[in-house]
Amino acid sequence: MSPQLTLLLITALSLGFVHTAIGPDHYLPFIVMSKVKRWSILKTAIITFLCGLGHILSSVALGFIGIALGIAVFKLEAIEAYRGDIAAWLLIIFGFTYFIWGLRQAVRRRPHHHAHNHEEDLHAHTHGHVEGHAHVHDAESKKTITPWVLFTIFVLGPCEPLIPLLMYPAAKGHMFHVFLVASVFGIATIATMLTVVIVSCLGLSRLPLGELERYSHALAGLAIFLCGGAIKFMGL
Repeated sequence: MSPQLTLLLITALSLGFVHTAIGPDHYLPFIVMSKVKRWSILKTAIITFLCGLGHILSSVALGFIGIALGIAVFKLEAIEAYRGDIAAWLLIIFGFTYFIWGLRQAVRRRPHHHAHNHEEDLHAHTHGHVEGHAHVHDAESKKTITPWVLFTIFVLGPCEPLIPLLMYPAAKGHMFHVFLVASVFGIATIATMLTVVIVSCLGLSRLPLGELERYSHALAGLAIFLCGGAIKFMGL
């Protein structure tokens, strides 16, 4: 193995970790949706893995096409930037829509008092309108498009450093080097995503929300909305 390839592999490993760790879009949507949808750790890990795989493969495919056709790297960077804008706006739209839906759910679940007069027995009790049908909503929540929405967003989301910093330099050698470097970057990215998501979900599972429970969907939507905004307007 040449010193140049060794350096590229080390760089791929480092960039895969750093690129993921500093990008909240790589893990925050999975953490908050897992909490509010009550996904199991296994389901959360599978969804995270598949979204991460789609995220990597879309950029890898674009990189290989660019190398095969001899497309200048700055043109591919422009395409990646455009894809990044689309992914950020989709996160913003999805987060805002889910936030509004979550607020409506919170209002519907607002506890209130009813007085009942049974002959000489006058009493009151507190309930929420949706609690009586919780089992129906739990069953419906298992059939959700949320994983598909996240997958679509992640497929559109680019891996900014992969093509210009790793794939094109590796292409100066053998094409197998390009595959090797992209694989190391992808493994590091997905492993970091899984680690952050699983550890965070395990921690959140021990955190009682108390009175905030009925606002959990709204808070999840707000978190995703802010995540998309940070990516779009702050360049995270």
